[in-house]
Amino acid sequence: MLPEPPDFPPPHRRRPPAGGPDAPLTVALVVPLHGPGGILGPSCELAAQLAAEELNAVGGVAGRPVRLVPVDGAGPPHRVAAEVEALVRLGAVDAVVGWHISAVRRALAPRIAHLVPYVYTAQYEGGERTPGVFLTGETDRRHLLPAMRLLAEATGVRRWFTVGNDYVWPRVTAGAARRHARACGGRTVGEALLPLGSADFGPVLRGIERAEADAVLMLLVGADAVRFNRAFAAYGLPARCQRLSTHMDENMLLASGADGTAGLWAAAGYFETLATAESLDFSRRFARRFGVDAPVVGSLGESCFEGLRLLGALAERAGSLDVRAMHAVRDSVGYEGPRGALRLRGNHLDQRVYLARADIFDFAVVAQL
Repeated sequence: MLPEPPDFPPPHRRRPPAGGPDAPLTVALVVPLHGPGGILGPSCELAAQLAAEELNAVGGVAGRPVRLVPVDGAGPPHRVAAEVEALVRLGAVDAVVGWHISAVRRALAPRIAHLVPYVYTAQYEGGERTPGVFLTGETDRRHLLPAMRLLAEATGVRRWFTVGNDYVWPRVTAGAARRHARACGGRTVGEALLPLGSADFGPVLRGIERAEADAVLMLLVGADAVRFNRAFAAYGLPARCQRLSTHMDENMLLASGADGTAGLWAAAGYFETLATAESLDFSRRFARRFGVDAPVVGSLGESCFEGLRLLGALAERAGSLDVRAMHAVRDSVGYEGPRGALRLRGNHLDQRVYLARADIFDFAVVAQL
């Protein structure tokens, strides 16, 4: 059992929001608008917009209409954290929600989590216990080991090679993958962690070939994963090596090209093709609002919808936006959304997780993990 999180730090000065209790509830939506993660920005923004509109249709959050303020979460972590903290301390935003990399979360959480609620929606390495931070994303502990085990059973893979970006999530997950590979009767035969924005994967692909790997664990963000998929296919590796990603959506499949998706598997709590009543209803509402030509909303973009819904559920249960009140009631908070009936356990959302196989530009869900 994880230890109880530390107490809230002493309160710091924050200018009260202008406009009184009926003013809009302003939420900083921190999502990548450029760089490797920028490919996910449009789906994140649209999913959050739909959530805000649906919340406003039933009275908003804490009786206040929700207004989103996009913040680019793709810059250097300290710079993103400083920008969001300034908005919070000025009283310009009342809450923070968004999908961004763990390095940004680690820089941002200590600055704002005691001042306003912070809902982090990305799949991540696990272990976040900062009071005032609430998490909707999947964690490695819940889906990486089951996905690796099922893939090993289904395809016979035993020799894993990890390829990721060089920051906290891939570093921590690579260590977990070494343990998981042994638990699945295999082993890790190589690792490569590359800077965000990498484009040359030649040395990595040659390393995979020399190591005679039959499975690659991909821990690459957005466009980096797309470029790797293309290079992987051009090198001829799909015929001899499976790939597993816990960070892959349909927009990235489209960008990878048909050849780049062969032999690719993904684990997530939501897929656009997930055939449950809740997900089908969400897809219908999204298409009706934004049209059939809007960006596909896979697990990464859809997580921002979950973030706004969780913020609303916390505020309703706590009776306010006070972070300490939300923290006190967190274990009794739940709601129903595109991922089904969800409930907080501690500060993490408990959810079903699935394994899917890429079928050119869509995912075919094959199992619940």
